[in-house]
Amino acid sequence: MRHFFTGRIRLILALAVILAVVLGVASNLTGRDYPGILVQSVLSPIRAGADSLVRQAEKFYSYMFRYEALEAENAALRQQIAQMREDARNADTVSRENDRLRALLDMQSLHEDYTLLDCYIISRDSVDWAGGFTLNRGASSGVEEGMCVITANSEVVGIIEEVGPNYSRVRTVLDSTLEISATIASSGYNGMVRGDYTGGYADMMRMDYLPTSAVIRNQDQVVTSGSSMYPKNLILGYVVDAGFSDTGVAKYAILTPAVVFGQLEQVFILTSFETAE
Repeated sequence: MRHFFTGRIRLILALAVILAVVLGVASNLTGRDYPGILVQSVLSPIRAGADSLVRQAEKFYSYMFRYEALEAENAALRQQIAQMREDARNADTVSRENDRLRALLDMQSLHEDYTLLDCYIISRDSVDWAGGFTLNRGASSGVEEGMCVITANSEVVGIIEEVGPNYSRVRTVLDSTLEISATIASSGYNGMVRGDYTGGYADMMRMDYLPTSAVIRNQDQVVTSGSSMYPKNLILGYVVDAGFSDTGVAKYAILTPAVVFGQLEQVFILTSFETAE
């Protein structure tokens, strides 16, 4: 085996010497550098492969650099958009609060006897069909059960039904157990308003005990008649339908509330007012 490999090595060396001699003679005869050509022929594919690898590496590096730059730019744009949205939300909040304050000033200029306590909703009862919620004011702020809760636009929200040291709960006008003496503003017809959940109108109110002769029109405004609990002429809602009671001796009206409960943020507790004579 050792002699076999020795013989092969000698053969290869002999062939190499012969090839070198042949290339040398050919170069002398033709004037061309055949050994150099042979070397170039061998090295050319290697160089081409190396150049291709370099180009691929450069492309990959360029791609990664552009990707990182785009990723950084994308992150900066997302941050800018988030900030713009936050600014827009803040602007909307400030705008709504300004609108409420202007309406409040108008109301107080018309009703100087009103003493109002501003409150914010801190939680809503998700299982309360009447839309009850909790405010951030309580007994420490002078809140008492039975006080009327309104908006800055003189719309009735409900009454205080429970008071804690620093919170209070509101029962809204959508509650069927809450009855309010009311008047159709345009005609003066009187009746009682309550939530109509039991009648199949969970987000509506019903005004009962209206005269059978009453002329009731759509969008007639319904306001409070005035009592020890509610001042006169607070807005309850607007007529959207009417009919006769089951007995036929009176009419009723279906009202849509003046308050959009889903959009409520701030309300006012009416802590005192002058009762109409």
